[in-house]
Amino acid sequence: MILSPLSKAERYSVYHRLFSQALEFLRRSDLEGLADGRHEIDDDRMFAIIARDLGRGRGDAVLEYHRRYIDIQYVVSGFDLIGWSELSECRQPKVAYDDDRDVGFFSDRPSSWFRVPAGSLAIFFPEDVHAPLGTSGPVHKVVIKVAIS
Repeated sequence: MILSPLSKAERYSVYHRLFSQALEFLRRSDLEGLADGRHEIDDDRMFAIIARDLGRGRGDAVLEYHRRYIDIQYVVSGFDLIGWSELSECRQPKVAYDDDRDVGFFSDRPSSWFRVPAGSLAIFFPEDVHAPLGTSGPVHKVVIKVAIS
């Protein structure tokens, strides 16, 4: 898991060949005005999901994990409070992994929480189980899905 302001995130481009392209998308001057929903970047290898949501609060945020995609979760406005746990520490499956949707859920509680302010991003790899939308207020986010292979 990586937490960084977008202004300093280029240093993490060495972790995946598509990260530079993902960061370029997040630096778009029209990012705030893009409509909610899926936006193609590089077919199924990389795409963005834009959402304006109301947080669920820490009590209702659910741990999720992915096997085929890395999540880059960027906060455009507001802030998110995201829970985190190591995949190997989770013991209570809530919803079995769905390969078509590339997501599974756990009932475990996160081992830690961190705040992601506007202008910052969090990167989650397959071993990072995360509970987004732990905030209680409105948040505008872009989640870029980057294929592992």
